[in-house]
Amino acid sequence: MKKFLMLMTIFSLMILSACTGNEAENTDGNGKEQSNETFTIGVIPVQTEGSMEAAMEKLQSTLSEKLDRDVDVEVYPDYNGVVEAMNYDKIDMAYFGPLTYVIAHEKSGAKAIITQLIDEEPFYYSYIITHKDNPWNSLEDLLKNSSEADFAFGDINSTSGSLIPSIELKDREVYKSEDEHSFKSVRFTGSHDATALAVQNKQVDAGAIDSAIYNQLVDSGKVDGDQIKTIWKSEKLFQYPWAVHKNTDEETIKALKEAFLAIEDPEILDAFGASGFTEASNEDYESIRQAALKEGLIKE
Repeated sequence: MKKFLMLMTIFSLMILSACTGNEAENTDGNGKEQSNETFTIGVIPVQTEGSMEAAMEKLQSTLSEKLDRDVDVEVYPDYNGVVEAMNYDKIDMAYFGPLTYVIAHEKSGAKAIITQLIDEEPFYYSYIITHKDNPWNSLEDLLKNSSEADFAFGDINSTSGSLIPSIELKDREVYKSEDEHSFKSVRFTGSHDATALAVQNKQVDAGAIDSAIYNQLVDSGKVDGDQIKTIWKSEKLFQYPWAVHKNTDEETIKALKEAFLAIEDPEILDAFGASGFTEASNEDYESIRQAALKEGLIKE
């Protein structure tokens, strides 16, 4: 009996020791719980994936250090993929376009916490650009002969590459859909850099693009700005948000904000055409929400 009791005592101590060890692994020096799960971030393809790879690796490393946990940043092949990843709880955070954010907020409660700055302001524009050799100096000039022009949007879910310019063209009664319009042809390139290169290489006559990404492409030499001119500019648009899953705790949100606000690495910033980051909220995207409602992309 004594031997049995001794064995039970040893067994109990072993269990207690194992539990204590696991607790130590999941707490910091102050006894505070830490998550061992990887924090996952999905990013829309503002440029082709290869051109963003090095910057995303740096961002991943920076956030891992600041959050004191593994972070995985993945560039998705299209905008809708990031929305669905958030909707089905596959990611903890996402870098959305304003339109995709509005859709994700409606679908899954995604919450904007950070956006980027361009020349210290959280705004950008939709541009319509054309090759310098074309005779058009304004959108009005282009639309006088729209039947002779090949037009390009970016991703179909892009705010500046599709939503805002398509509303402008619908208001001018030259565009209803990809199949119903007054242009010679309409195509969706899938990304802003693809649109810029298509215009530069005269594969299309005009295209819609994010102003900040366009300027970044010119500054980096990926696009020759001397070959392109801007013939239309939208009103101000609030910049692309970084949004967290609706169940994200406040402590993690605070850590993420502090991490982004401290980023100064030019390679990370250049990937987004940014000069820095600032805080954002859902209310900042109300004008985009109204545009999405107008186009029937979300419902009241």
